[in-house]
Amino acid sequence: MRQLKPLYQLTNAAARRRLLPALLNGADYHSLTAPPPPPGIFNQRGGPCGGLGSARWYTAVASAVAPDLSVKGERPFPKDVVLYQYEACPFCNKVKAFLDYYKIPYKVVEVNPISKKEIKWSDYRKVPIVTVEGGKQLNDSSAIIDDLFQKLQPDEFPDDVEEKKWRGWVDNHLVHVLSPNIYRSPSEALESFDYITTHGNFTFMERLIAKYTGAAAMYMVAKKLKKKHNIDDERAALYGAAETWVDVLKGRPFCGGAKPNLADLAVFGVLRPIRQLQSGKDMVENTRIGEWYDRMEKAVGGSARII
Repeated sequence: MRQLKPLYQLTNAAARRRLLPALLNGADYHSLTAPPPPPGIFNQRGGPCGGLGSARWYTAVASAVAPDLSVKGERPFPKDVVLYQYEACPFCNKVKAFLDYYKIPYKVVEVNPISKKEIKWSDYRKVPIVTVEGGKQLNDSSAIIDDLFQKLQPDEFPDDVEEKKWRGWVDNHLVHVLSPNIYRSPSEALESFDYITTHGNFTFMERLIAKYTGAAAMYMVAKKLKKKHNIDDERAALYGAAETWVDVLKGRPFCGGAKPNLADLAVFGVLRPIRQLQSGKDMVENTRIGEWYDRMEKAVGGSARII
């Protein structure tokens, strides 16, 4: 299988600037970077790739690289991005939502939460950690996003008061509502740990032990977290947070208006791991957040992760 190069290695700087807006507007990365299909070769659907297929390819590329007069100056594209994460971590998913939306290619290193051997080289022992451009280390999800955003948009560093306020709300309120919900009952705690251990970096024995002992432990911890954060009813708190966010939109498609801003990406990122859990299903069924969440899924699109 042909190894796709990251976007920053594909073309010269001028063409790269033109490709990026097309990707942000939903163009397919593979269609813009793959060579045109030779005549006589059949595609996955059984149709010929020559002729019309080639014409569509050239049309897509021509549209993507057409001059964008609104883009001025160079936009350094973050290189060699590696994310050290736990798959189910809300802060890690916040970073991934940003990377996916801006189509920044990144590799993932899944950290073993018990040994943490994958980050033994780092004095900072939490995730997410991102390394970029030859090993420069970035810590803390919000700081990581600010740093990468500034590289993408050096003249547009986020300083919007509303955006900043609600990014802070995500870190200081929304994330604290999640644990009491996903570990609310023994069955929900088991559901959550089944997801965590299936997607996380565990040995076979660690997976068996973590699923049941971890679920039991977090079920008890969740009760303490409720008290710590003054939560009487877990679901009511989750539904209240979801409704608060919908009110923030004020009828707009996104907090950012016509397109998501960093606050949208933060909320979407931390909610994404719970969306298919019982708590996430209940949230969508019992609040107005579902339509916004669906818009965000389409806006963010597929993963930019390099396998």
